[in-house]
Amino acid sequence: MHTSRLALFDALAARSAAHMLGAYSSSFSLATSLLGAQVRADIRALYALVRVADEIVDGVGAEAGIDVAACLDAYEAAAVSVLRERFSPDPVVHAFGLTARACGFEEAWVRAFFASMRADIEPDSMGEAELCRYVYGSAEVIGLMCVAIFLRGRSVPLQERAVMDDSARRLGAAFQKVNFLRDLGDDSARLGRRYYEVPLTENRKTEIVEEIRGDFTAASPGLALLPRRARGTVAAARNIYADLLEEIARTPAAELERRRVRVSGYRKAWLAVRGAVPAGNKR
Repeated sequence: MHTSRLALFDALAARSAAHMLGAYSSSFSLATSLLGAQVRADIRALYALVRVADEIVDGVGAEAGIDVAACLDAYEAAAVSVLRERFSPDPVVHAFGLTARACGFEEAWVRAFFASMRADIEPDSMGEAELCRYVYGSAEVIGLMCVAIFLRGRSVPLQERAVMDDSARRLGAAFQKVNFLRDLGDDSARLGRRYYEVPLTENRKTEIVEEIRGDFTAASPGLALLPRRARGTVAAARNIYADLLEEIARTPAAELERRRVRVSGYRKAWLAVRGAVPAGNKR
């Protein structure tokens, strides 16, 4: 049976996105293994595009000697164009387009993400309003895209969708804030970024940890409404990040500036299984 060249390129693009995820994130790769094939492919496509944008601003672009801002602008234009166009010569962007169109991604989400990435090019200390905008674009909209992926081909009541979207934003914010604390030293010393003040006091660290715990709690209602396999996957990721948060809570603030707190691969696997088991059979 003849396979069109476009279909072959679609498959190549999907494999490229899968390779990106496996190469960059053991935690996320482990969590997505619980998903069905189509949802897993869509999550990989989203992750790959986000990862490339991160690499542009996190040092690869500067190391290559390119105009980082111009490169990010071009990548944003490519990502926005595939919301409507069927083809991109960049396999990662092409895979993202397949997912974005099928799942109904909004252009505003994509624009907000790239706005946050642009803020990392010339970093500055962030006030509360700037940090909220950054977290929305860098993390909360990713949660909204994930919900759109999990509900691909499904119809749900608007009220349920609103709960899921709100929970996705709170969980995305929690993940990002954990990342800020985990990467406090590297962000400050290598990249010149200060999402939280450095040096970080114990009192301030405690405030942030409690704020993140609140985000995790607030995310629970929407998690319970997700389709079964998606619910298990998100619970697995939440467990890994919640465990990392508690490790951070036990680590002195001054030490967070010197080393990156980690969760072992064995514990990640155990936490992922623990997240999947109580997912139940609903939906």
